[in-house]
Amino acid sequence: MAYQQQLYTIVKDYVKPHVIKKKNRYAKWEYGYDKDYDLIVISKTGRIGDIYLISGLHIALPKVENSKDLGSDKWQAKEYPKELSKIKSEADWAKYPKAFHTKWHPYIDEEFNRRETGYWFINKGVDTYITGTHYMYLQWSKIDVGLPDFRESNRLFYIFWEACKADKRSYGICYLKNRRSGFSFMSSGETVNEATISSDARFGILSKSGQDAKKMFTDKVVPISVNYPFFFKPIQDGMDRPKTELAYRVPASKFTRRKLDDNNVAEDLDGLDTTIDWKNTGDNSYDGEKLKLLVHDESGKWERPTNILNNWRVTKTCLRLGSRIVGKCMMGSTSNSLDKGGANFKKLYNGSNASTRNKNGQTKTGLYKLFIPMEWNYEGFIDQYGYPVFDVPKEETFGPQGDEITEGVVEHWENEVEGLKDDPDALNEYYRQFPRTEAHAFRDEAKQSLFNLTKIYQQIDYNDELRNNTMVTQGNFQWENGIKDTRVMFYPNKNGRFFITWIPDQNIQNHVIIKNGNKHPGNEHMGAFGCDSYDISGVVGGGGSNGALHGLTKFSMEDVPPNHFFLEYIARPSTAEMFFEDVLMACVFYGMPILCENNKPRLLYYLKRRGYRGFSINRPDKTYNKLSLSEKEVGGIPNSSEDIKQAHASAIETYIEDFVGITKEGYGDVYLQRTLEDWAKFDINNRTKHDASISSGLALMACNKHRYSPKGAITVNKINLGFKKYNNEGTTSKIM
Repeated sequence: MAYQQQLYTIVKDYVKPHVIKKKNRYAKWEYGYDKDYDLIVISKTGRIGDIYLISGLHIALPKVENSKDLGSDKWQAKEYPKELSKIKSEADWAKYPKAFHTKWHPYIDEEFNRRETGYWFINKGVDTYITGTHYMYLQWSKIDVGLPDFRESNRLFYIFWEACKADKRSYGICYLKNRRSGFSFMSSGETVNEATISSDARFGILSKSGQDAKKMFTDKVVPISVNYPFFFKPIQDGMDRPKTELAYRVPASKFTRRKLDDNNVAEDLDGLDTTIDWKNTGDNSYDGEKLKLLVHDESGKWERPTNILNNWRVTKTCLRLGSRIVGKCMMGSTSNSLDKGGANFKKLYNGSNASTRNKNGQTKTGLYKLFIPMEWNYEGFIDQYGYPVFDVPKEETFGPQGDEITEGVVEHWENEVEGLKDDPDALNEYYRQFPRTEAHAFRDEAKQSLFNLTKIYQQIDYNDELRNNTMVTQGNFQWENGIKDTRVMFYPNKNGRFFITWIPDQNIQNHVIIKNGNKHPGNEHMGAFGCDSYDISGVVGGGGSNGALHGLTKFSMEDVPPNHFFLEYIARPSTAEMFFEDVLMACVFYGMPILCENNKPRLLYYLKRRGYRGFSINRPDKTYNKLSLSEKEVGGIPNSSEDIKQAHASAIETYIEDFVGITKEGYGDVYLQRTLEDWAKFDINNRTKHDASISSGLALMACNKHRYSPKGAITVNKINLGFKKYNNEGTTSKIM
């Protein structure tokens, strides 16, 4: 099956056609965010054409005009006229006669227009638009290989970036990328492009270290500036190739078409007073300064003691005056492992989701996130038209330099992965460098895991391949008509707290049995829940661990998928009582009992007060007459016993071996990604960080109570836990 994925969607009828037609007629569309239509207009002509949906943003492109005059069938940089290439400055230009000026005015004027409004060309038979910034990058930015090649992935990146610039609510972009994607050169080109048309402005560069920022400045920014044509390049103050600051100061100037017409000399032109510099990496870099553009390169690789989150909180203020955003940030990076800066970058990235905004219309970070999978931007697999070669070509296919491409990038990537599957750390590093999913980009190191990471990651990757399928439904439970202790209903909701993969038939929903005035689960033979609860509604600073709930089926004669994790809940509602009610409703809806840790007993007492003591499972490792008074009263299991901790971890380990990743029947059916990721990081000596592992392990113990039933004195040997620890170094995950 041929690879199918798009980075964008052309949205039809997002704005009614007659509205577009009317406003286009009078050129009424204004550049920027259009609140009436929830649309970001990047057209500067007053007319719009296609509307792209990219990473949660609806972006209106300019309307194509004069398509028959768009030129060749692929991108080709235009040769710089030799007569003009000899001119190095405005002063040189002024020395030429008026006839020479008149001859070249149209050419220079057209370049200014393309810089401002963008450029249309025909690519593989299709009218194709690139932004002015992208045009400047392709046509006038000299990089390490000469002029850059056109790539469709970069076109979409620049369209998204233009939307970030146009949207007054946005502080810029947070770009999650693959290695060698060209971001450093693209952001350097944007820095020079903006700096050479801005007055009284400052442009800053940060990277994972001061040395890296300096290298980006000297090896990328400065050469691009030096190689600009004279009509785009202000006079530079200081050395031609500075090491710390590029200054477009007096007598430097912004060169405009008007100045060409007026035949002014350099001494009469206004100065820009604009600078580009870099800073050493630190939490307070650029603190207190006003920036027009901040480039954040390698922001996913800031290691202790530096912290990208702390730095962004500081530098964000450099981009605004009061509530008004006056500058933008261009942030891009691959990610380090989580404990080497990746965790902070992941928080920053996840907080930049354009679909989740506060009442001011901004994301949590103020940035807009963008992820482009590696298969769209991998060197050696981009054809002459700039499109990725996903699958093995069915006909001769050539790259930009004429090299034949005989392999598809997806197969190439899969072969690399296959070769590293027995080396988890090398595989995870490859995933982070060349991610096909966001989960790949933030894949953590494997050395400390207790469980078989090979199988866990097999399942995670399999689930990623199913990401377009509806395997998981998000939603909430509610009492029917809002009346408690009646029937529970499930309502899908994209912002819901529950993740569901199986719902029982209606005839077995809400199966509750009354015994001696107490409610008991009617579907106990089908499955059970495990829960990691909390007692306090709020903590200082708004933190605290999440409440977690997992549902697991048993093998039964019913029409129920056996040994299947069907429910995941990892959340912390505003009050503990809301969490308790969520748990209760899930238990009632499925008619299944629950095993909870009793060190945080408020949930257990809540169930008892509501008449649901019969749903709470007693600890399975003791007979009833050996239970304490509180255990008899509310049930639950302690988390302090070493035997219980070992039994809990062993239950997860056994389940992973039998039902996760590649099994005898194919791939497992654990579709709950957060749970899988928590298993991969589980630390038995620091269990409080792993809410999902605690609750899922308790669900496993609840469904297999018989394994822990006491037979005389309870010892680990008699329970025969068989807990194993894995060494994930070397060629495969091995039992130690």
